[in-house]
Parts: sequence; structure tokens; C-alpha cells
Amino acid sequence: MNGPTAEGRKLSRSFGWLALLGTLLVIAGIIGLIYTGVATLTSMLLFGWLLLVGGLVGLLHAIESRGTNYFWLGVVVAALNIAAGVVVIKHPEGTAEALTMFAALLFLTGGVFRLVGSVVVRGPQMGWTLLQGAFGLLLGLLVLFDWPHSSLYVLGCFFSLALLFDGLGLIAIGIGGRRIVSMVSERLDESVPTADEPITAPEDERK
Repeated sequence: MNGPTAEGRKLSRSFGWLALLGTLLVIAGIIGLIYTGVATLTSMLLFGWLLLVGGLVGLLHAIESRGTNYFWLGVVVAALNIAAGVVVIKHPEGTAEALTMFAALLFLTGGVFRLVGSVVVRGPQMGWTLLQGAFGLLLGLLVLFDWPHSSLYVLGCFFSLALLFDGLGLIAIGIGGRRIVSMVSERLDESVPTADEPITAPEDERK
């Protein structure tokens, strides 16, 4: 009986840590939505360090696999990641402007394609597709017309929203997991007889 109970406590603690991590992410997301400029620079620096570390790891893997056909390809990709990471870390504002422009163009092209596709295809989801296309087109135009000032808040807003929704998801998983573990533990406790309860044989065996 101690085994299932101990395992249930471990699982409950693990889900509790997930809920705590989700709470921290939600707090970080809310702070990022308030201070979008700081969130933008933070996301750019994190992006740059990820590129740099990923490039260094890729370079080590390429060195370990020297002599293979993919050695030089791995070296080139790793060198590009390292160079991009250094540029992003040194110039986070310029990188944010470039990525914001790229995001605005993606919104514009995506919105136009959805609008044209919904009118041409005229499927059952035409109204929803039209709404998505119009929203993407409007969002792209708003970001583009306010560029480069929009680079101070667009990426930070997206980054903060990602943190917020990821945190809410972890909180839901943590709370739901703890409830499931608690229910299973209660069922196990009810099914296992205590020391005061006699263990009786089934009716067929007694006969």
C-alpha cells in the first residue's frame, strides 16, 4: 500500500511543479504585455543566444562527424547560426525591425491568400476564412504603417502572449493531473482492505 501512495504523492508533486511553472510563465507574460518594449528586446536576446548556442552545438556535432558526406554542410549551417546569433545579440533593435517587417508581410500575404481562396473555393467555412483573411490583412497593414515604431511592441506582444497561453496550459495540466492522481489514490485506498478488516474468500471458494 505504501508503494502506490508514494508514487501518487510523487506524481502529485510533479503536477504541482508544473502548475507553479505555469504560474510563473503567466506572470512573465502579463509583465511582458505591460512592458512590451522590454519583452521585445528580451525575446531578441533569447533568440540570439539560442542561435549562438545551437550553432556551437552543431559545430561540435559536425567536428565529431568529420569524414562523412555531411561534414561541410554541418559546418556551414553551424557557422551561419553562430554569425546570425552574434548579429542578433549585438543589434537586437535592428533585428526586431527586420523581423517585424517580415511578420507584417506574412500577415499581408496570408490575409490576401485567405481572402482570394475563400472567394474562389466558396467552401462551407467561407465566412470564417473571410474573417481570418480580413483580420490578417488589417493586422499586417497596421504593423506596416506604424513601422519601424511597431517593432518596439509587436514581437514583445507575441512573445508575451506565447508565455501567457503556455503558462495557462501548464496550469490546467498541473491542476487536472493532481485531481486525477487524487481520485485514483482514493479509489486505491478504498479497494485495499485495512488491517482491521478480515480478508474473506469469495463465495464460490467457501462452498
